[in-house]
Amino acid sequence: MSRTLGYVALCTVSLGLAAASVLGAPDDRSAPAPNARPAFSLGNVPSTGYADLVERVNPAVVTVFVTGHAATQSFDTDDSQFQTPFDEFFRHFGIPNPGAPSGGDEPFRALGSGFVLDGDGYVVTNDHVIDHATSIKVRLNDESEFDAKVVGADSRTDLALLKIDAKKPLPHVELGDSDKARVGDAVIAVGNPFGLGDTVTSGIISARGRDLDTGPYVDYFQTDAAINRGNSGGPLFNVVGEVIGVNSAIFSPNGGSVGVGFAIPSNVVKTVTTQLKDHGTVARGWLGVTVQPVTSEIADATGAKGQKGALVAQVASDGPANGKLEPGDVIVRYDDRPVDNVRDLPKLVAATPAGRTVRVDVMRSGAAKTVKVQIAALKDDEVASTNDDSSHRGAENSNAKLEATVAPLTDVARQQLGLDANVRGVVITSVKRSGPAAEAGLRVGDVIVKIGSVEVKSAADVNKALASTTTPSALFFINRGGEQRFVGVRLS
Repeated sequence: MSRTLGYVALCTVSLGLAAASVLGAPDDRSAPAPNARPAFSLGNVPSTGYADLVERVNPAVVTVFVTGHAATQSFDTDDSQFQTPFDEFFRHFGIPNPGAPSGGDEPFRALGSGFVLDGDGYVVTNDHVIDHATSIKVRLNDESEFDAKVVGADSRTDLALLKIDAKKPLPHVELGDSDKARVGDAVIAVGNPFGLGDTVTSGIISARGRDLDTGPYVDYFQTDAAINRGNSGGPLFNVVGEVIGVNSAIFSPNGGSVGVGFAIPSNVVKTVTTQLKDHGTVARGWLGVTVQPVTSEIADATGAKGQKGALVAQVASDGPANGKLEPGDVIVRYDDRPVDNVRDLPKLVAATPAGRTVRVDVMRSGAAKTVKVQIAALKDDEVASTNDDSSHRGAENSNAKLEATVAPLTDVARQQLGLDANVRGVVITSVKRSGPAAEAGLRVGDVIVKIGSVEVKSAADVNKALASTTTPSALFFINRGGEQRFVGVRLS
């Protein structure tokens, strides 16, 4: 059977069996004297190698052992040697969880990696490592083991903070400034791949700002340092020994490292773990808008310069921005900080304390405008958003510029499309392959609500709006399955 290419969680799991043993470390674990350490230079590989650095940071890297119960799902696959309880992670990416047994509440034992954040015994790991756990143990580099309690976990960033009581100050590592890390900087990963403790691999930062579709709050580092199952929660170090990332996922056709791994940047880790330590949970701000990228076609249609900012597609009726922002606004600055792309905004809003009033600078109909919005608290059921053929009755009309046909939006069509009775517009009934509508991503069943500033109630409105368009592209405001969005269409 062919194997599915996808993102893979990095915990190592054995169902119903003892977790894989961790290799012993050398007896002499003392760090070298300060004056014996080489002078590391950020971004450069030390001429003497990584031995002194590894000897210094290794005592703070731990193995996390988890036992628990989790509902599992069976998949027909030839990768049965890989068994994991973290089905939600795999389902999120639409790939099979290889080897997961069928049945209901299944026992499991798993292991991952982590690191000691301070001498009091706070340990950082991934949320997916300790998810569904009934007991957690942390093994230090000197083979001592401790029961761990969960101080807090945040599924939106896949981070968790544990606490162990070692009765003595523990060796720990420092979080660095991930914003200073550059593509090409040398890094090393330390962890327990396949249960092989004290494993060190080296590489570089291959890319920044990777979006793994896990939500709007993390832009991952990509690295070619070899990380594998069991590395989840382990640290990614720069060459001065600072943690600049937490290893969390790999992209792989077979579950093993192919040189494409991903780590949560340390500045995200710092923000989340501070809140988990202080409050046990993470509080985030909520603006109450759905945003999408500003494409070149949308920039053409709106008269915006460049492709910077976040385009407001929808404003929540019960959100803080209701009555302040409008669909079609391009947010270019938030709280005096630039919004260069659509993924900047959710992170800026999330970091804003609830109750604080912020300035939001927008481009509206080609003119600059500033509004003030009092940010609310994001609730668990509120998600910060970035953004089938059906038969429809009624007279169809074609449009040469669009190379598509539209029809009136009848009550029957609303019911077929799952739309509210108050949705108005015309429904697309066919799209010519390779035409402007198809190239822009429009499809059968989309409801055209507005074109530019013209509200569309009939096919004649579509023709009129497109005939009066003087720019190379037209801005369509559509409703797709109840979700509103803007689409820039480059006209033929």
